[in-house]
Amino acid sequence: MSEPVAKGILDSSDKIWTRDFILVCLANFFIFLGFQMTLPTIPLFVEHLGGNDQLIGFVVGIFTFSALLIRPFAGRLLETKGRKFVYLAGLVIFVLSVGSFGLAPGILFLFALRIIQGIGWGFSTTASGTIATDIIPPRRRGEGMGYYGLSANIALAFGPSLGLTLAKEISFIQLFLICAAMGVASLLMSSRITYKKVEDKAPETVKAGWDLYEKSALQPSILLFFITVTFGGIASFLPLYAAQKDVSGIQWYFLYFALALMLSRTFAGRLYDMKGHRAVFLPGAAFILVAMLLLAWLPNSGILFTAAVLYGFGFGSIQPALQAWSVEKAPIHRKGMANATFFSFFDLGVGIGAMAFGQIGHMFGYGSIYISAAISVLLSIILYLFLLRKNSLKQA
Repeated sequence: MSEPVAKGILDSSDKIWTRDFILVCLANFFIFLGFQMTLPTIPLFVEHLGGNDQLIGFVVGIFTFSALLIRPFAGRLLETKGRKFVYLAGLVIFVLSVGSFGLAPGILFLFALRIIQGIGWGFSTTASGTIATDIIPPRRRGEGMGYYGLSANIALAFGPSLGLTLAKEISFIQLFLICAAMGVASLLMSSRITYKKVEDKAPETVKAGWDLYEKSALQPSILLFFITVTFGGIASFLPLYAAQKDVSGIQWYFLYFALALMLSRTFAGRLYDMKGHRAVFLPGAAFILVAMLLLAWLPNSGILFTAAVLYGFGFGSIQPALQAWSVEKAPIHRKGMANATFFSFFDLGVGIGAMAFGQIGHMFGYGSIYISAAISVLLSIILYLFLLRKNSLKQA
């Protein structure tokens, strides 16, 4: 298991907030804002097109599986074609696909567009995380990735609520064009970044064969999978579940969740840098576990908001720590593939969660979704303790 980076006196080379770091954060904010606006509105659009809970799960899930399948290729292209090519190509694909959502005449066409969107998302987010890793000083990687993640969290604070509000006031065509415009803003910001030249130190390793993952990133990525399964259940079905239980304030859920995420990122990354993942993972997983149990209960808005804060603190602590852990031991020419591995498991968790919970919710009711999600978190805790013991024995 990884050890915290040794502390020392910081110099100018340890500066995080450079021009390029600010630009990559702004670009990340806008693409996530466009994405988050679609997150609670895609299920409504599927219902508008005549779909049921099962189809909602498949339309949501196919996006993440599409991104999952493309990420290994994105990781390899990052090391061979460069960061800029992959990033800008992904953003263009995202903009074109999302801008076309409102024109979908039926669910099958929307399904195809979601596959294309997943390709753009897989390219752009894998590239963005790798670019941030390039820019952040290694000694402050946990802290820097926490700040980088804030850009997505701020988008999460406003995106779902903005999307739901606009869906009541304008047509779906107009809504999805606005979401695409957020991607255009990201494209403009990303075009201003000074990209570091990729040093092809191991061309044969990078170019040969079907290289689908980075071995050093597997442990934190597998842990992430069990955590992000919960996200599939929340993103796809929580608005419908709250309406069924006559619990108001779902738009505030996303705001409280995002604010807790943002707050946790201000200290969790620094805690990771000082003390390692042992100080971050278990407390964060415990918060998420309690949040899932509260959602399974969900008697009123107060419990909904409490679950939002707990989930935000937990996820906001775990995600940047696991991402920093994923890339820190990867060779310099494998940072892109390490990020691809990390986000592939992220996508796999969300996709499996959305599809599996669509079936579970259809058969047993929405409350059973969050009981299942709590079990997934419990499995991540058990696996973490097993890996902790296994790696301690190796070091002994």
